[in-house]
Amino acid sequence: MQYVLKIRRRTSSAAKPYWQRFVYETDLAGATVATALSALNDRNLLTDIDGSSCTRIAWDCGCLQKKCGACAMVICGSPALACNVRLAELKAKEITVEPLRKFPVVADLIVDRSILRENLQTIRAWLTADAPASEQKNDVLYEASRCLQCGCCLEICPNFSTEGKFFGMAAMAPTTRLLTALPKAEAKMLREQYRRHVYAGCGKSLACRNVCPAGIDIEKLLVNSNALAIWKKYR
Repeated sequence: MQYVLKIRRRTSSAAKPYWQRFVYETDLAGATVATALSALNDRNLLTDIDGSSCTRIAWDCGCLQKKCGACAMVICGSPALACNVRLAELKAKEITVEPLRKFPVVADLIVDRSILRENLQTIRAWLTADAPASEQKNDVLYEASRCLQCGCCLEICPNFSTEGKFFGMAAMAPTTRLLTALPKAEAKMLREQYRRHVYAGCGKSLACRNVCPAGIDIEKLLVNSNALAIWKKYR
């Protein structure tokens, strides 16, 4: 099969972006966007569709098994992990590949997602002592622990911006783990941070639910966290 990848590129955050097309051929039925990007960069001489030589494509990857979230990008208009999108399933004559648009671009498909870490630091989303969970809470804790911090949910969220006070579902998931595990007295400050940076800004559109690469039940986590931090009826 032959595919045309239309990639949005820029050499740095200050440079003007431009589109560049590449032809990729493969016999692999399960070839993904990550497979194609790796193969293009492995060529002795990378050329675009017009035969012009060009620099290697900058993009992030880690496990390539849908477990680290490093290869998040916008593929054919939707945020996704490059290692999780099969070319054959896209059914498009031309496959557009762009960096996530809610974050500053470093180069090509690489973006600066440090705001995710900074938001978790603001919320103080970590334990300072052991917090053993009861068996009835394990399903919520497990569901929240599957968050990859990839940023796909924030890309599609109509309320999130890197300058805003709403931290989105990427902050909600780890906060849910702590709200569920911590005793009531120890979770007071965390509940306040949750109200300010998650509950107050969420429009409940749940657009994030449809793009989460891990398939997290975001609605379930929201209901649990809102009950603990806002309604408190389960306390």
